[in-house]
Amino acid sequence: MSGTGPTAAQEWKQHWTLVLASAIGFGFFSVMLSTVGLFMEPVSAEFGWSRTFYSSGASIATIMTALLSPFFGVLIDRYGSRKLALPGVLLTLASMLLFGFTNGEAWQWVALWVFFGAAAVTIKSTIWSAAVLGVFERSRGLALGLTMAGTALSQVIVPPLGNWLITEFGWRAAYVWLGLGWGSITFVLCLFFFFDIHDAAARRHAKAGTVASAADAVDLPGLTVREGARDWALWRVGISNFVVMLLTQGLAAHLIPILTDAGVSRGNAALLSSLGGIAGIVGKLITGALLDRYKPNWIGGLTLGAAALTFAALMDGVRSPALIVFALIVNGYAAGTKTQITGFLTASYGGMKSFGVIYGVMAALMALAAGMGPLAAGRVYDVFGGYEWFLLAGAIGCTLGGLMIISLPAYPKWEKKEPEAEAFA
Repeated sequence: MSGTGPTAAQEWKQHWTLVLASAIGFGFFSVMLSTVGLFMEPVSAEFGWSRTFYSSGASIATIMTALLSPFFGVLIDRYGSRKLALPGVLLTLASMLLFGFTNGEAWQWVALWVFFGAAAVTIKSTIWSAAVLGVFERSRGLALGLTMAGTALSQVIVPPLGNWLITEFGWRAAYVWLGLGWGSITFVLCLFFFFDIHDAAARRHAKAGTVASAADAVDLPGLTVREGARDWALWRVGISNFVVMLLTQGLAAHLIPILTDAGVSRGNAALLSSLGGIAGIVGKLITGALLDRYKPNWIGGLTLGAAALTFAALMDGVRSPALIVFALIVNGYAAGTKTQITGFLTASYGGMKSFGVIYGVMAALMALAAGMGPLAAGRVYDVFGGYEWFLLAGAIGCTLGGLMIISLPAYPKWEKKEPEAEAFA
């Protein structure tokens, strides 16, 4: 990064509202995934579905986002984030409301998740990361950490709130109220506060009386798409996060059933799940600050590798309340930083020239893994009658994923070719 430009304090003074809107927006994307385990028992019981089929819904959505993410990254690089995020929030809100009207037909369940996956790609991590990373330099890790904390915030709020809504009003109404509540707040914040470097550059051209497209308004440093495709460091980041995401998302989707099968009450399981969300917020902030100060590969690798402790603890922790609490705290702290670490390392090794496309591919790999994870965990349960083998695989896989990040080389120093973007009005 360049040695000139605004200080960290100046960056926050100019752009803190952008981080706020981005965090709430990413939290909205995470609402549906945070409820997969919560809705599993009531929905499956009402329609007589297996856990494998129920889990296939979230898998379908994440596979959809995996397929669409690279294409969507091209649109971000060309048009910027704001023009895509605003309609995306409304589409995602509408898709969530439709889940309250499902009637148990298998084709309908599949179609609902296809629609949600296509809509949610517009508000996944790529859109928020591109905006934040484009304007922050000195405090990039912390800014990205706060943005990604939105998903941890949803993990804190949604399980107990969703469980209360299901208990009091039924699971159909719970889908509707969760969608309307979080979606409306997200849209208002994005309408007033969500802008990116493309918008700031367009304003500069407007003041100067010149005309420039969003594609050429700024000349950002970094690798081209072709150069990124040949960069082994970027491939290692993608492979590591694919493995860790598959395992941790499988655990997240089945965490409440794992706990209730072990004798934990449903209400306590929802509260324990929120405990992991609180740890996730702390983890994102601490990890963000550490990424700004120390070697990112070591910070990222140790943090991701720590998720292995969760799987190992749960293998025996279901018989020990203390180990359950330990496992959920570690999982919330470590596993919640995957997207944050991936975004930071992608910007560090690939620069911002083609960030939308390159990170879109990264996001596609993570989405594919997130889609396969719940399905794989459900399949293990249906075949073996328990989650023991899945937990063992998680302990091994997260360890290897962390080691891949630790072994990364030093990343290049990208120099900006344009003055810092002006403060957003």
